[in-house]
Amino acid sequence: MQTSYIYIITNKYRTTFYVGVTSNLQKRITEHQNDIGSVFTKKYNLKYLIHYEEFSSINQAISREKQIKNWRKDWKLNLIKEKNPNLETLEIV
Repeated sequence: MQTSYIYIITNKYRTTFYVGVTSNLQKRITEHQNDIGSVFTKKYNLKYLIHYEEFSSINQAISREKQIKNWRKDWKLNLIKEKNPNLETLEIV
């Protein structure tokens, strides 16, 4: 099975969040940073990776993405702050 990811990106002020899913995290974040592929992320200038989770299958990742997309903003912030308390931009390992 192919490794897949959910990710959360934000703007420089950390006020708007976008949850996405991909099988190539580095490529997808680069696309967001170059305004490719998402009208929403381009409109709100969402370029900074602040959270991601790795899954062994795309179906698991899609399920998690749907779950998080239904959460309130403060729930998303709490999830992010568990591993990234200062909301710093993450490097992809």
